[in-house]
Amino acid sequence: MRHRATFALQPQAVGLFKQQLLEWCAKHATFSYLDSNFYTGSHKTYECLAAVVAIDNSPKQEYRELKHVAVTKNEWLFGHIGYDYKNTIEPKLISKPPITPSFEDLYFFVPDTVVYILDNSAEVTIESFSLPTGIFQEITAIVPATNPTLLNTQDGISLEYLYDKDGYISTLNAIRNDIKKGTCYELNYCTGASANAVVNPLALFIRLNRLSPSPFAAFYRNVDNYLICASPERYLKKVGNTLFSQPIKGTIRRSPVPKEDEELKQNLYNSIKNRAENVMIVDLVRNDLARSCRAGSVQVEELFGIYTFPQVHHLISTVTGELEGGKGMAEAIEYSFPMGSMTGAPKYKVMQLIHEYEAQCRGLFSGSVGYISPKGDFDFNVVIRSLFYNTNTCHLHYKTGGAITWDSNPEEEWDEMKLKAWALERAFMG
Repeated sequence: MRHRATFALQPQAVGLFKQQLLEWCAKHATFSYLDSNFYTGSHKTYECLAAVVAIDNSPKQEYRELKHVAVTKNEWLFGHIGYDYKNTIEPKLISKPPITPSFEDLYFFVPDTVVYILDNSAEVTIESFSLPTGIFQEITAIVPATNPTLLNTQDGISLEYLYDKDGYISTLNAIRNDIKKGTCYELNYCTGASANAVVNPLALFIRLNRLSPSPFAAFYRNVDNYLICASPERYLKKVGNTLFSQPIKGTIRRSPVPKEDEELKQNLYNSIKNRAENVMIVDLVRNDLARSCRAGSVQVEELFGIYTFPQVHHLISTVTGELEGGKGMAEAIEYSFPMGSMTGAPKYKVMQLIHEYEAQCRGLFSGSVGYISPKGDFDFNVVIRSLFYNTNTCHLHYKTGGAITWDSNPEEEWDEMKLKAWALERAFMG
């Protein structure tokens, strides 16, 4: 049985405690650190939520087992669902083999200790099989490193790209030809880059999180594999019987000049192409949720909301629904994963096309990381704007891309992809 205790902080000390908690988590072989970076939102529960030490990481064959463990054992679960878990949901789908050792398609662990700060709170709650007071003292005794060393060499990192401009544009034109023929309406195409380097994963997350603070940031470790994530996007949240999904489709760069930045926001909001991207995915998400929700309960709470992040503005919409009696987490995930914003429409067909067009399997990229509470509620992000690192092979890689429609301009799509890649690369370059 876990002990539970709450500790008060000064409001101005919350940021410091989060730094201390992050470094405390990083000492463990299995952990999940989820950070909202002080973003505000109507569906936010935690400012940060962390879990360490797997006391039960026995393999879960499928997502249906997860709620059973959480609710019947009154336990927390933390972990991930990789994009290629689609092959379990849809057995006729296939994936290319992973290039290097990587995250399993599905993994969740029951933690020894959970630490969290609720939204708009200055109180820390610790639930642990150890005494919470001792853990709180251990965390608050840490003096966070101001600028931890990222690399053990001065040589920097040399990236090997899966793409060049000509090849990228050629692929986009082939996808647009599929759209012209009616094979699909929208396809999320991704590519990436990799390097071999000895890096400090904690330092890399600290740097990325400072450069690109995001509401669904995650620093996640499963022994040798690290996820370093600055995601702005929620995949799916459940509170009671209510589901929330917040797909992102529509991106434009930011400007340091306030007047120009405001003009860019308005250009994004008024863009026919970006609105088309967004509404296609909203319709797909509505259909996905309708399969597990009560008839008539699926609603678009917000359409074409403009949200601002350090490097970009995004169009984000919010879709909600009430679960139908007898259905729960298993059906909600089965009918909505992978998320439409990272696949396209129609979903099954574009997942086949993604396999044909993309050079590698996606792995955890465009999958999801999150938690399941003892009540069976959950919140999962979309794993984008992320770096992946394996400490055994010293392999570092990322993937990025965007949604392609008939109206897509390949040159502009190239620029958008490079903007997203730059936001990641500058975390370890210079």
